[in-house]
This record gives sequence, C-alpha cells and structure tokens, in this order.
Amino acid sequence: MSWQPLPQIAFAVATYPFETKNENELPLEIGDDLYIIEETADGQWLRGYLLAPPSLLAGLTSVKGQPLEARVFSGIFPRSCVEIREVLDNGDENSDNSSNYQGEDDAPHIGSDSGKSGVAASVRKSFLRELENGHRPHRSNGISLGGGLAGAITRVPALKLREPGAPKPAAPVPMLRLGDETPTSTMEPLIDEIASCLREWHSTNFHELLLTRQYSKLDKVSQLIQTLDLSRRQFLHNLLTTREYNTLREKTVWDLVRGNKLCGGEVIVRDPNERGRVLTGDDSVVEITKLQSVMSLLDEPPQPHVELSALHHLMVDIRSFAGSSNEPTTLVLYLVSKSVGGTLTTLSESYMIEVPSGGTMGYLTRNPQMRTLFTDLTSADIGDGPSADSELYLIVKVRSPQQILMGKPVSRSGSFGQPATPFSKDKLPSSSGNNKTSRRSLMWGNTRSAFSRGGAKLDALSEQPEDRPRTDHPESRDGGIPPSTAGSRAPRPSIDGTQQTHMLAERMVGMGVLSLNSIMKQDEETEHVVTVWSPSAKFTAEKYDSTEGWDGLVRDLLESKSGHYEKSRRAERLQIHVKSFNHPDADGLIKATPTLLSGISKTNKMGFSGAPTKPRSDIYVTLTEAQLARQNLLSRFGASATTISTNVHGGNLMVSLEVRRQSGERIEECIYPSSNSEPLTTWRSFAVERSEHWDQTLRLSLLPTDVSMAHVVLTVSDLPGTPFAIAYMPLWDQQAFLGDGMHSLLLYKLDEYTQTAQAGSTGRGGYLSLPWSARGDSSEVTGPLATLRIETYLCSTRFSQDRIVLGLLKWKEGPRDEIPSLLKQLIFVPEIEVVKLLSDVLDALFGILVEYQGNDEYEDLVFTALVRVLGIVHDRRFNLGPLVDHYAESRFNYPFATPCLVRSFTRLLTKPTESETARKLRATLKVVRHILKFITHARGQQKVKEAGIGITGSTAGFTRHLQSIFKALDSMMRSTAPVLVGSQTLAVQHFHTWLPELTGLLTAEEILHIAIDFMDSCALVKGKLVLYKLVLIINYSKLDLFSGPEQRSALSANTVRWIAPHWGRTDEVTEQWKEQVRLCCSVLASQVDHLNSEIPDYIPKIVGSYLSIQATEPKPKNKFSLLFPTTYPFPNKPILGEPVQFDEALIELSAILSALSNSPNGMQLELAADDLTNLLKNTLHVHMSILQGEAFPSSWLSVYIYHHKSTMRTLQYLASILLESFLPDPDDAEDFDTELWRMFFSTLLKLVGSEHLALETFSEQKRRAVWKIAGDVREHGAELLRRTWEAIGWETSPDERKRYGLTKMGGYQVQYVPTLVGPIVELCLSVHEGLRRMAVEVMQTMIVSEWTLSEDLSVIQTEMIDCLDGFFKDKTMTESILQKLFVSELLDRFRPLSEVRGDHLYIALKGLIETIAEFLDLLVAVHSGDTTSEASHLINRLQLMEFLRDMQKEEIFIRYVHQLAALQFDAKNHTEAGLALRLHAELYEWDPTKLTPTLQDPDLLEQSHFERKEKIYFEMIKHFEDGEAWSSALAAYKELQVQYETNVFDFSKLARTERAIATIYEKLAKGDKLVPKYFKVVYKGLGFPLNLRDKAFVYEGTPTERTSAFTDRMQEQYPAAQILTSSDVDSEVEGQYLVISALSPHRDLNHQVFQRARVPQPIRDYLLSSQAQMFSVSSKRSTNGPVETHYAEKTVYTTAEPFPTILRRSEIVEVHTVRLSAKETALERIVRKTQEMTAVEKRLSEDDDEEIAQLMVDAISISVNPASESSVAGYRDLLPAPVSEEEEEPDLDQQENAIKMALVDHAIMIKRCLTNFHRSSNPVLMRGYEDSYKLFLSTFAPEIAIFAPAHQQSREIVAANTPPPTWQQSSPIAENLSPEAKAATPVANANTVVEEASAAQPISMRQRGTRLSFLGGKKKESQASNGDASSLKQTKGDSDSNSQVSRGKDNSNRRSIFRTPSNDTNLSSNPYTQPYPNGIVDPTTPDWALDRSRKSREIVDVLERDFDRPNDGGIGFNSVKKRLSMLKLGKKPSKPNGFFMGGVSEE
Repeated sequence: MSWQPLPQIAFAVATYPFETKNENELPLEIGDDLYIIEETADGQWLRGYLLAPPSLLAGLTSVKGQPLEARVFSGIFPRSCVEIREVLDNGDENSDNSSNYQGEDDAPHIGSDSGKSGVAASVRKSFLRELENGHRPHRSNGISLGGGLAGAITRVPALKLREPGAPKPAAPVPMLRLGDETPTSTMEPLIDEIASCLREWHSTNFHELLLTRQYSKLDKVSQLIQTLDLSRRQFLHNLLTTREYNTLREKTVWDLVRGNKLCGGEVIVRDPNERGRVLTGDDSVVEITKLQSVMSLLDEPPQPHVELSALHHLMVDIRSFAGSSNEPTTLVLYLVSKSVGGTLTTLSESYMIEVPSGGTMGYLTRNPQMRTLFTDLTSADIGDGPSADSELYLIVKVRSPQQILMGKPVSRSGSFGQPATPFSKDKLPSSSGNNKTSRRSLMWGNTRSAFSRGGAKLDALSEQPEDRPRTDHPESRDGGIPPSTAGSRAPRPSIDGTQQTHMLAERMVGMGVLSLNSIMKQDEETEHVVTVWSPSAKFTAEKYDSTEGWDGLVRDLLESKSGHYEKSRRAERLQIHVKSFNHPDADGLIKATPTLLSGISKTNKMGFSGAPTKPRSDIYVTLTEAQLARQNLLSRFGASATTISTNVHGGNLMVSLEVRRQSGERIEECIYPSSNSEPLTTWRSFAVERSEHWDQTLRLSLLPTDVSMAHVVLTVSDLPGTPFAIAYMPLWDQQAFLGDGMHSLLLYKLDEYTQTAQAGSTGRGGYLSLPWSARGDSSEVTGPLATLRIETYLCSTRFSQDRIVLGLLKWKEGPRDEIPSLLKQLIFVPEIEVVKLLSDVLDALFGILVEYQGNDEYEDLVFTALVRVLGIVHDRRFNLGPLVDHYAESRFNYPFATPCLVRSFTRLLTKPTESETARKLRATLKVVRHILKFITHARGQQKVKEAGIGITGSTAGFTRHLQSIFKALDSMMRSTAPVLVGSQTLAVQHFHTWLPELTGLLTAEEILHIAIDFMDSCALVKGKLVLYKLVLIINYSKLDLFSGPEQRSALSANTVRWIAPHWGRTDEVTEQWKEQVRLCCSVLASQVDHLNSEIPDYIPKIVGSYLSIQATEPKPKNKFSLLFPTTYPFPNKPILGEPVQFDEALIELSAILSALSNSPNGMQLELAADDLTNLLKNTLHVHMSILQGEAFPSSWLSVYIYHHKSTMRTLQYLASILLESFLPDPDDAEDFDTELWRMFFSTLLKLVGSEHLALETFSEQKRRAVWKIAGDVREHGAELLRRTWEAIGWETSPDERKRYGLTKMGGYQVQYVPTLVGPIVELCLSVHEGLRRMAVEVMQTMIVSEWTLSEDLSVIQTEMIDCLDGFFKDKTMTESILQKLFVSELLDRFRPLSEVRGDHLYIALKGLIETIAEFLDLLVAVHSGDTTSEASHLINRLQLMEFLRDMQKEEIFIRYVHQLAALQFDAKNHTEAGLALRLHAELYEWDPTKLTPTLQDPDLLEQSHFERKEKIYFEMIKHFEDGEAWSSALAAYKELQVQYETNVFDFSKLARTERAIATIYEKLAKGDKLVPKYFKVVYKGLGFPLNLRDKAFVYEGTPTERTSAFTDRMQEQYPAAQILTSSDVDSEVEGQYLVISALSPHRDLNHQVFQRARVPQPIRDYLLSSQAQMFSVSSKRSTNGPVETHYAEKTVYTTAEPFPTILRRSEIVEVHTVRLSAKETALERIVRKTQEMTAVEKRLSEDDDEEIAQLMVDAISISVNPASESSVAGYRDLLPAPVSEEEEEPDLDQQENAIKMALVDHAIMIKRCLTNFHRSSNPVLMRGYEDSYKLFLSTFAPEIAIFAPAHQQSREIVAANTPPPTWQQSSPIAENLSPEAKAATPVANANTVVEEASAAQPISMRQRGTRLSFLGGKKKESQASNGDASSLKQTKGDSDSNSQVSRGKDNSNRRSIFRTPSNDTNLSSNPYTQPYPNGIVDPTTPDWALDRSRKSREIVDVLERDFDRPNDGGIGFNSVKKRLSMLKLGKKPSKPNGFFMGGVSEE
C-alpha cells in the first residue's frame, strides 16, 4: 500500500480495540493516545506512534520525584479504530507571541471520559527516540516549551497531505496539554481531577513506594485509588441524590488531599461547595486561604462544634434470627443507658417483632416491619457530651410461649417450648396440619437462603433428640424432645375466662445486649451479631467472654437462680444492621433519606430530648415486680389482711392491666405495649415465677379530659388459675399529675367488694374507696403486705407535676397575695417543668404584668421571672430559642406590656454598679433579644389598638423611651468601673442580636446610629473586651439589616476609626495584640467586597502589622487556630505528626493584603500616608517575604500561586506610581531613589523567576492547577520588566542604536550592575521563551553599560558565576539549562558587532560567553542526577573545582572541596578525603601575618593564613592516618616540622610533631603494612563516552581485594558492560567492554633497600611501593641454561599521578617494555624465592602436616643442591670471584652487592628452617635435616661465613636456642665441619657481629590478606580477610622464646620457586589442607578450598608440564614445584569468561 505523509502531526485517541495480524501493525486499546504521521492513499490506514503508560520497571533507573518515561511504539492501524482529535501546530509559527499557552477556555471540547487521556501529559519533557529512524526527534514537532506550551489546536476537518518525499517527522514529544478537560468537567470537575491525580500517582509515585519497600504506604495509596476510582464512576453515571453527591464531593476532595500528602506532593485546593473545582485567581483569597490551611494541616475537614441539642437517631434492622423452635417467638428491642454508678435507665419505648413459628416467607410479605428508628437521643445519651460518661445499650429480649400444666411450674432452662413432662402428640390437636414432628430451624426466608434479607449466613442449628450425647460443635447444641404440639396455642385466659388443663403462657427465655457508644459515632452502616443468653439451671462451663457476645448487663436484666448463664439453645443468634443519624427532626430525617428510611416505624424516646416542639402527652407505666412471697398478706375490703391462698403456687404469675374512669368504665384502646403495636384495652404481661421481675413498660395515651379522672387497674393471676388479687393507681394526685418514680400498690384480695370501682347496690365495696398505696410500714401489726411495684413517668406538654407552675398557671383562681411568692419561687422550679409548659408560663407572666402595670414591685418581679424563664434559652439541653420566637410571633398578645418592660429594663440600667442590680443586669443582658422581640410585638399590637380608638402620634414618645435604654447602655459602656466589666462584656457579646429586633420599632437609619453610638462608647475598653468589640464589628457586617449600600458604606467608613488603635506597627508583639490583628483581618474579610476609599487607610496598617510580626521568632506549632475567626476564643484543631512552623496572623494579613490590592477599586496608595516612599518600600518588603514563603509554607500550593498572581497585579500598579512619581528627569538624576527601584526590580525578578511558576517542570496535576490558578504570570512579568527597565534607561544616540539595536540604555540602569546581574541570569535560564528573551535583552544592556563604563566585563562574569553556582544548589535542571539556549540568544543580540572586525567588546563578550558555557557544562555534569558512575561524578567535581580555582572563585571552590572531602569520608575513603582537603590547604601560604576572611560553608572564622593552613593540615593528617596512608601523613608532618622549627619557632608543637613522626615510623617497623592491589582497566566500545573510550586506567583496590571482587565492583558501576580479560576488542564495536587485569607496583631494583640484608619485609614493601606511579607485568622470562643467559621482559605502565589519588584511579599515560639483565633477573628471582619459601615455612609452623613438611623438605633440598638448575645458589656465579684465597674480595657493583645480600637473606632463611627441622619430632623434617644440612653448609658456605663467622657460631647458636641444650654440642654440623670449611669461614670483626638468622628479623607474610606475626614465640591472633582467622603455633619442641619467624611478602604477587622460561604466571595456592596423595579429600577442607586446590593443580599442570626430568637427588622437580605452587598463599585465581585472569603479577 502506498503511503503519503501528513503536513502536520495529528493527535488521535483509539475508540475501538484493534488486534494485530501482521508484524508491523499496532495493537490498540480504547483510550490509547496516538500521534499520526502518514496515511494510505485511500485514507483507510494510518501510521504513527502509540504512547503507552510507563512500565513500572522504568522506576529502577528513574530520577526520584520525576514521572516515569512513557513507552513509545510505532506501527500501522486502521482509520476506523481511532478518532482524530486535533492537529498539532509546529509551534514555530507562534514564536512571535510567546504567551500561547493553551488554557481550558481555548480548548475545543472533543472527547469523553478522560480516564485514559492525558497519559501523554504525564510524560516528562524528554526526547523520545524515533523508533524507525533511530535518531532523536526535534523539539519543534511537539511543543515549544514556554513559548508555546501547547500550540494552537484546531478541529480536524480532513488531514492535509504534505509533499511526498518530505522527511517523515520524528516521534513527537507528548504535549504538556493544559486544556485536557473533557465535556463532563464543567458539570463535574472532579471527574477530570481524579483522572489527573491517578495518572500522576501512577507515573510518579507508585514505583518509588514499591522500590523503596514502603508497603504500608503503598497499601494506603492503592486503597485510596480504588475509592477514588469508584467515586469517579459514581460521578460519571449520575445516579445519586443531590445530598449524596454533596457528601461524595467533600469526601472525594479530601481523598485527593490525603493522596497528595501520602505521595509527598503539594496540596491543591478544590472546593466541595463549588462542585470540587480547583479554586483559581478569580476566587476569594479568603476562602482559598481558609481551605488551604485546613487541607494542608488537618487530615479531615473540621467539623462544626456539635451543640448538645443536636439529636441522634439509630436505625436498627433485624436481618436474620437463628433459632430452632417451632413456637412463635417475640423479640422486644429497646435502649437502656448505664451511668458510671451502674444505674440502669430505660431510654426508649419497646419495639416488638413477632417471629412466626418456622418463619415462612409468606409471613414476611405480610409483615415487612423488621426495622425501626430509635429517635431523639441526645449527645449525653450516646456518651458524646463534654462530661457524658454514660453507656448506651440495645437490649433484645426473647419471649416465647411454653406449655403450662395445672400445679406444675415450668422450668426455665435455656431451651424453651418444652412441656414440663413429655406427653403424647395426640392429646392436643395441632393447629397446623402440615407441621412435622421434628423441630425446624427457626429462620425465615425463602428456600434460597437461610435468612430472609440477605444478611451474612449464620449456621443453622441442626437438631438432635435430647438423649443424644452432647458434642462441642456449635451446630449440635442439644435441645429437649420436640413438643408434638409445636404449633398449637391456646387462647390466653382472661379474668373471667375458662380454665384449661393444658395451655401456653409466654415467658422470657433469653436476652442479648449490644453496646452502642462506638456505633453511634460512626457514619457507616454496620452489621452485628447479637448472642442470646438464657439462665442456666446448673453450673455451666460457658465462658463469659466479650468476644462471644457476653455483656455484664445480662446479669442485671436477666435473673438466674443458679447465677449461671448459657447461650440459648433455641434462639441462638440475631443478626442486625445498625446505622446512626444526626438530624434535628426524625420526620425530617425520614423525608431526607428516602432510600434508607422510607416506611420505617419510629420508636420514641421516653422523655424529652430538649424543649418539646410538638405537643405530646404520654404516660409511661413500668410493671416491675409483685411482692407475693408466702409471708406476704393480701389486703381485704373491710377486714384485716389475709394470707395468700394455697392454690397460688406462684409459678406462672401474670398481670392484666386496664385504664378505667372513676365510674369503673374501661377506656378503650389506650394501652400501647410497644411503639409498633395496635392499642389494647386490656393488656397482659408474660408469666414469671414468684420473686422474678417483669420489667415491662407500657405507654398510656389518654385524652386530657380523662387524665384527671382516670386510674389504672391491675389484676394478678397464677396461670392457669383465675385472678386472685387486684390493685389500682390514680393518675391525678393533689391537683397535679402523679409524681414520677416507683410506687408500691397494695394488692387486695379479689372478691365481690373489690372487683368493681364504685360501691355496688349494697353500698359496700368499690376498690376506689380503699387506699391505693402502702403509705407506711404496717408489717409491725399485720405482717408484710403484698404489693405490686409500679414505676410511672410523665412525658407531657399538657400536664405538670410542679405545684408552683400549676399555681402560676392558675394565678387568677388563686389568692392574689400569693402571686409575689409564686414569682419569687419560680427560680427554684426545674427547667424541664417550665420548658414543657413554656407558652402557658409566659402567658401567665404577661397576664400578671399587664394586670399590675404601674406597680413597680410587680413589674420588677415579673421582669425578673421573665428573665429567669428566658435564661433557659442558654441551657444547651433545651433548644428553646425557636420556641420563644414562635411564641412571640404567633401567640403573644399583650399590647400594653411594652411600657412595663421598658421601665423595668431602664431601672436596671440606671444603677448598674449596685451588686444586686448588677447580677440581675448580667442575667438580663443575655436575653435582651427576646425582651425586645416582646416589646416590638407588643408595640405593634398597641399601635393597632390605638389606631382602633383613634390615637396616633405616640411614636415619638415611645422612640424616646427606647433610645433612653440605649443611652443608658452607652453610659454604662463608657464607665471604667471594674465591677461593670462583666456587664460590659455581656453587652458587647450580645448587642448584635438585639438590633434586628428593633426593625419593627425604628428605621434602619436610627438603628445604624444606635449601633455606631454603641461602638463609639466602647472606645476606651481594654483587655479581652477589645477582642469582643472586634467580634461585634464582624457581627455588624453579617447583619442583613446593614446590607444596603448606604449602611455598608457607613459601616466601612466607621470601621477604619474603630479598629485603628488595635493594629499597625508596634514595638511589642504580645499574644493579645496578635489576636487583635487577626480579628482586624476578620473584620476586613467580612467587608472586603464593599471597601473603596478606606483601602489606603488599611494598607499601611496591614503592612505595619505584617512587618512587626515578621520580626518576631516563629515557633513550630502542634495546634492550628482556624483562619479568619469570627468568634472569640478562637477555635483550635490539633495538628497530627511533626509540629509545623507558621503564623496564623501572617497568613491572614497576606490574604487581606492580596484581597485589597486585587480590589476593583485599586490600592489608591497615592492618597495614603505622607511618606509614600516608605510605604512603597514596606509593601515591596512584605511581598518579597510572601514570595520567599515566610507568611506560610510554600507547599501550600494554591495560596502560594494565588499570591504570585496577586503580587503581579500589585507590582503592575506600583510600577505605574514609580514611573509617574519616582522617575526624575536626567537633570535631577541625584533625586533618583536607587533603593526603592532596586527593591521593585528584586521583587519582580523574584516573582517571575519563581520555580513555582515553571510549569514545564511540574507533574500533570500540579501543572493543571498552577495554570488554572494563575495563568501565565511570567508573560505579564516579562512585559512589566521590559517597560520598567526601558523607562530607567536614557535615550541612545543613532550610532549606539545602530551598533547595539537598543533605543534605551545606560542612565539609571548602570546603578543595577552588578546588583541585578544574578537574578537576570536566573531568568536567562528559564524555559519560558518570552521571559528568557526579555532577560537576554536586559543582560545585553547591562553588558553594554558595563563595557561603556570600564571596558571590562569581569564584574559581570564574576556575578554570573556566583549566580549560576547558587542557582544549581537548589533548582531543578530544565531543558533550557541543558541546551544553554540563552548563550546563542545573547550572541544574536550582538550580531551587528560581530560584523565589525576586531571589535573589542565582541571579543570580550565571546570570552565571557565561552567561560560561562564551560561553567554551565561543568555545573550540569556535577548536579544532574544522571551520573554513570561514582568515578565520573568525582571527575566532574574535580574539573569544576579546577575551573573555579582558575577563575579565582575561592569561596565556591572551597565549598566544593569540603563537599568532596565529606563525600569521600562518607564512602570510608579516608586517604582520598585527606587529599581533597589538601586542595584547600594549597590556597594558603605559611604566613602568620596575612589574614583570611570568614567562611560560611565550611564554617571558618577569620584567621591568619598559617592558622587556617595548619587547621586544615590537622584534619588532613587525621584522614591520612585513618586511611593508613603513612607516606602522605609523614610528608604533611615533615612540612609542619619545618614550619615549627624555622618559621614560627613553636618548639612545643615541634616536639609533638616529631613524636607523631616517631609513632608512624614505629608503626611501620612493628606493623604489618599491606600493599594495595592495583588493576588495569581498559574502556572499549562506542557505548562509553568520549572521555573514557579507548583509555586505560590503573585502579587502586584494597590490600585484600581479589580480582573477582574488583570485577564485580566495576560491573556494578557499568551494568551494561561486558568484562573481558584480553584486549583484542575493536574500538569501534557497539556496546561497552571493560578489559581488566591485575598489576603490581614496579620495583626499582636499584633501590638502596636491596643493598642491605635483613630488612623487614613490611619496611621493604613500604619503601618500594609507596607513592607508586609505575606498574609492571612480566611478559617474557628465561631462566634455563647458564645463569649469564637468564633474562626477563616486563611491560611497565606509568600513570598521570602517583597513588594515592583522590579518584583512587589514574590514567595510564605511558607504556614501555624493559628487559631485565641476567643480574636483575637473578636478584628478582632470589628475593621472590626467599619470600615464597618463608610463606611455606610459616604455613608449616601453623600446621604440622606431613605433605607440607615433605614439600618444605623438597624445596630446601633443591635450594641446597649445588647441581640443581633451580637452586638460586647458582646465581653466585654472576659475582666476581677472588683470583686466589689470599686476595681480598673484589669490589662489587650495586647489582652484584644486591645479589649477594639477597643470597645472604636466602641462606638465613634456610638455616632457620633447618634449625626448626632439627627441633621437630616430625620424622619427615628430621630426615630432611639430615639430608640437607651438609649440603647447606657446603652450598651456602660463603653466605654462612658472612652472617655467622666461625668464632661466633657457638655463641650465636646458644643465643638462638635459649633455654639451653645448645645446638652446637649435639649438632652434626660442628662435628662434620671440615677443616677447609672452618678455615674458609672468615672471621668477622666484633663490630660487624650479626645475630643468627633464626633469632633475627620479623618477616611479614600475607596469606589471603591475613596479617600474621611471630613475635617472641607468643601466639598472636591475626585478622583474616575472607572470614579466616589463623593463629600461629610454634613449631613442636620449640622452646625458644626469642625466635621470630621472618615474614614474607604477600604471595599473591610472587612466582613459583621454579619457573619454566616460557611461563610467568603467579599462582595462588589453597591455604587449607591439601587433598591427600591418594585422592581422598580431607573432610575438614572447605569446598572453596578444594576448588582452589583443584584449579591450582590444573594451572600448574599447564604451566610447568615440561619440568619432568628427575634431579640427581632423585626428587622430581616438577612434582615438588607443583606441590609448592599449590601451597603458595594468596588470592584465589579466578577465571571469568573462560580466561585465566589475575595470575600474572610481578615484583
């Protein structure tokens, strides 16, 4: 198919999934983002790129805090599967207009759900490779950041084609689209907000949490994501009610806040009341600030304080009931409250549920009432009040009928429904014919589920007959034998009913308890299972465990004779759902929540939960118990009490209750057993046994007329018998309702006299004639009387139980002289009695008032009583305010009460200081609002009446009276008497509530004057009253009364005066003053929309207050006071977690300043204070402080960005003032205010350069928010900068204009060079094109001005370098920095100059720009997080430091030096840290007179050069000593030594220095100095950067580091590299290859140390390898044939600097080959062989193994065998021999002397070994001694002669072998020494005597990096690397305490004793026991040791296969050599990649 390119890239979204069939097709999923570049000719197929969300694996290499890169795939796909959304402009077309960010307003809304859109937007602005062409795409295809963040987007009518053959565009960089809103976003902004957040968290945070293993946080985030996703779907599908949506919006907004906090992001303010949209710069700053503060500091929205009058309601829904009874069951639910003391109070009526027998579905359809709403619970009831500590419980009682037989009480065991004795099923017919004999589980529901309503399934109880053994399974709790008549139920017996032999009686069989306190505080619906408990007849092993549903309340409410309980067998568990609600009205709640509560039945609380708002008259009667013990006597009519009949067994006591009138007539249907039952005329209780309780509560509902005449009648029967006793209780008692509480009713014997209420026809009888209650204790005379205990409780708005209230209500009927005492006693009446009859009480009071008007005493008494009644309004238990208002508006009708009330109030105010009056006045001031309401209504009614009788014009007099009240009040407020403070405070607190009540009496104008006068009278108040005064001003602003424009402007004008004294500039900032400032802010916040000419008065106050508070020290807080408070004290909220540093007053001041400056009326500062300059400076100072984040944390994103926008507006306004008033004519240049303009420019540059506006660096969510809040502030800033900067320049001449292209230049601008160079350079680095271009222009003028003045740009260069250094310390890297865009732009500005040949300015400019460009590159290299390795990072740092040193930027250089030292120190590289510090020290001379300045970083005081340098040297030396770099430490000490000795003559320090030097030498002498390992690394392949590619370096390792460990280390640094061991890799090959091999420091064989024998090995190593700069590896060696022909070749590498180096590596700068002569080869080989044999000797001393012993014996026998070619003794032939014996020894040159000394060392070693052989008990060693000793004496005679002259031998041998047996006496050496040999032994002079070698020098040997020493025969523990610790043992039989075994150098760098000429490989042997000769492995040898051994053996076989011929001594050299090689100690040879590596090492 032919393809045609598109003219521009098209952006599309996949709308259908597409599955691929061919290789080049692109699989699509719905929502994928696609960028299209080509299409087919027919337009059916498209080609382009798919942007897939990032892979989590990308997080492994991502930069912390940056989003992951998106994945890009290319291919073709069908046109039908995608929808093209927009065509992307090139971005270049818009380059002229740099403010073409696209906001949501411009975006065409094409699209749908944004769930997957905008993945592109979340991608970092990175360059994505074009997958097909393999080159990086150009930026222009995507966006021009800043210049065009999203190019203009147009609809796509059709795709225009570009010319065929034109190059295909690159894979686009995804646009940072800001207008990615979907059409739904206008209706539900949260849909897009959620999608944006989820995308950002996925791309930026998820991988971070996962990779840092923060699993708990990850879990929280993932749960939040699921919640938010669900919320988003709910918004999309639009299925909730408005109320539910409002709740969901608030929850979602806070979920987003929580998510952003968890992910460490800033908090963006979204307002739930604005449908969740992001609040922008056009919204109220006060609202944004309030929301921002609570969202940033709190974890949930602050809930308004819940008043105790708020009512709670509880829905209880019975979901299922698990039981196994065939009888119907009744469940009774009610609430009880338990106080701290344990008192139980029944709170609610009962709710009953009848469970049918078997519980069929059909029953449920008939009766759906399985749920109820318990209403009107107070906060105290649910335990939520401040001092509430009661507990709330739901009680479930289970009742069920049981069979009753005559005379047999029924057992009440846990099983119910059982007869007392079994009987056959045919005695009573079953009422349900289909009922089976087996029991059925008592569960209702259809066959699908065991439980009707879909609750969690409870296990059904399986049924077993009683005789089956009980098991422990809960399913098989045994019941009794199922009754045959499960369904039968006899009618209940009535009083006159017939008696049956068998009948059913209801009993309580169990109860369950559920604690509700915690449930009531939850919003969610919860599910609970209630366990039902029954009394147990016997002791049970049941555990009373709360987890099993047990509650101690069961004991209180359920009696058990045994005191034990068990889980009920027939009613096991109840499953219920409960949900609490908070609503003032239950009916309103049901209406508002139809989905949940529709059709629910209410269960009322017993009693009022506050002031009753609806009429209610309920009488509650609780039947408690009957005292019917055997000894109790029944009262009788007209006779003495009698005993209870013996027929009354008391096993089934039941009570019947009726309500009757006095005539005995029953009141029909007035008894309600439960809230949901039908009314009954006669009610019957369930049956109890004697002394048990009923505790059943009934509600009686009677007509008011019946109440005073009615009484309750109760009869008691013992089933199945008839009633035998009767009692009654009247409801009315002594003109009032019967008092609440417990009553004992006398039980009378039921006979013909007592069965009727009134006397019969005989005139006798009638129970009403008998006393109803047991008044006193009559038991003394007659014995205890039988009583029935009843509790009553009246809940009525109609009847009272208080006599004072009743007397007051009937004041007209009572005696008149009692009225004053009634009024006085009203204060003692319980509030609830007044509240219940509030209207009636108020009617009575006003009736009395009007009746006795003019009588001061009565008026004052009524006024006091009225204040008392109205005072209950403030009792939080009763929400009384609305009721009083309702009464005043609808029922109050006392027109002549007005003057009485006014007179009484005025009388109080006239004498406010008298104590009695003051007390009454304080009470009155709280209720003036209501009194004024009554006055208003009375006045209105009075006017009507007066009009009716023709009176008019009395208004003026009334108004005068009213105003006299306020005048009296004003004079009280002006008084400063301390006694009035309380009254004044109350007046100020309540005054604003009085004003609205005056509207009916006075005009708005008059009321306003009253308000203003009152406030003016408060001018002198002090202390807290000031705060209440300010709150009053806020309350004025809130009054609708003053909402008119005239009133508002009057208030605003006066407010300036009212608040002026309480804020502004102050020297002493107290807490009270801060609170005043905060309330002043709240005052302005309440008036801000209506301020105009007052603004210039406020600005200085705001600025002054801000600066005063800013000068104080802010303290971190763990409490947060909500902003802009309108009450005092301020509401506080605790802050969880770490304390936060902020100041509420500063936050509020900054918000108010912003609000005023953005006011449509402007700041109007021209009209402000006289000193405008000062005000402008202070204003700029405040704005600078806000921008620096001092007012509030800069993480408060929305507010912070809002202030950026508002500061921009302020600066634009200030610029107009500056340009108009502060820009003098050039002739008056001295009047130019440099400081003011500098502050202006600094603030402007700080604003536009703020990193919080750099959209292109932000994550998606933040980018959208910043754009929405502030738009493009930087564009406006650039424009303002251009305008103001040009304004302060002067006109240029035509020549200058032509030369520089500038119209304005110089002038006042020159004053800001170099001050503003730094900020301008920062702007030059901006990504924003317009801003950068402007900054470059300003930079150009600065450069020209500076050149014109001084013809030198160094000042500007210095400033630029300082600025760039500071900028990189804390700013993020952006693309414009990486691309150094401004460099080319700056050069462009000077293009005309470039055409002038040799222009000095242009040359200087080029130099400046090159320097800056280089510095930028270095800074980017150091600060970009993308460092390939630690080494390259350090190199970058060093290069930067070198640059700074060259630039003389000493301070910056020093900072980097110390950073580098700290970096190395942290990495435990002590030596390198010291070397870094040396760079600092080198800046100073040893001059004690010259001073150095103070430094901040590091913190160094001013001191002399000498002191500073000395201080650094001390630190440096400490690092060197820690790193054991002794040579560096010595060099530093020696430098100090010279200075102390010759410069400052400080001998005490000199002594200390020399002691330190001595200590180091001592350590070297005694120590075990290990030489570091060195490795050569060659970088090959195009994958390495140019600074590494094809270069070779020597790396320093640790002394014990193996090649394999070093290789691993390099592999970690370069994970992609392949490690090789040979360098035959082509340099041009793709990829990365590291060629690694081991090296040794090159030994200088001419070193003086070789001229001396017996130099300890550590000292020799130290001397030869410290400051190593040359390294070698042997390439060829020949040691066959005559010794004169031996030679060796070495490759020597020279590095750029000696080790140690800061980088621990150095580049190889020279490679050459050296050929060692025969003498050099000999010297090297002798030294090496001595060391190797010393190592074996040491091994032998530790482990007396036979094989090692044999190996050592063989090695020595070869050495002492003169015929052996491998014996080093042969090298003696290289020394010149004396011609004759008499002749003196010839002079030796340096090399020959070195060989001679090396042979002496070798001979000493052999002598020592043979000595030890001789002492050993090992037969192999003994035999070796015998074989070799003679040969030794002959072969090494010349050497023995040197170190042991004959006449000293005996002394030496004795010395060597103390304690005694002397070696010489028993030694065959002495005996067998020939005379020739004795004669040949020269005699040494006394002063040349040397000790025997075996007692001589300590010799260091390193074994696998292990430090070992033989000192004085003691066993010394050594530190072993690789986990081995070897301790050295003395050789057996060795008692020589002085013997010290010599230490050999580390074997790893040594060769085998015997070498073939062609092989030169260093072999490392296994230090552990070798395999036994027959191949059996020693079981103690570790695996790695065997492995090593095996490898060693293989290698040796390869290397030395030509050494096969046996020697004269019969020993095969090859085998000995192999075994010796295997035992060599050192590093394990490793063979990565199949090569043998690291083996070649050299002396």
